[in-house]
Amino acid sequence: MLVRLLYVSRAADPANAEATESILGQSRQHNPQLGITGILCYGGGIFLQAIEGGRNAVSELYGHIQRDTRHKDVVLLHYEEITERRFGGWTMGQVNIAKINTTILLKYSERPELDPYAVSGQVSLALLEELMATASIIGRV
Repeated sequence: MLVRLLYVSRAADPANAEATESILGQSRQHNPQLGITGILCYGGGIFLQAIEGGRNAVSELYGHIQRDTRHKDVVLLHYEEITERRFGGWTMGQVNIAKINTTILLKYSERPELDPYAVSGQVSLALLEELMATASIIGRV
């Protein structure tokens, strides 16, 4: 059974750009063998990530993320059973936050900044899907 999980977290050390690269590198190395795909958006010290795959694999990965010291304030925004993957073309794609038009962020929130803590999971998922359609995605397989 396929599932999609969406969560938000804060970088434990926002000044450490290597942490984001480390998370992406680990994801790209381990996710293919686990059957996990997804997308990660990072900006302003906030991670917004969608993960898709088998229920057990996604659940296990999310548990690992909650214990990962590179994250803090991990919050589950959305979880659903799915019939097909939305992010199947990525082992772990990264949205290039520098290429995002702020009007897209304003469409989904009160201010032109990435803040999934302030909106619903459905709104965050819609934002990710629009960012996929309009922003540069790094890391497609």
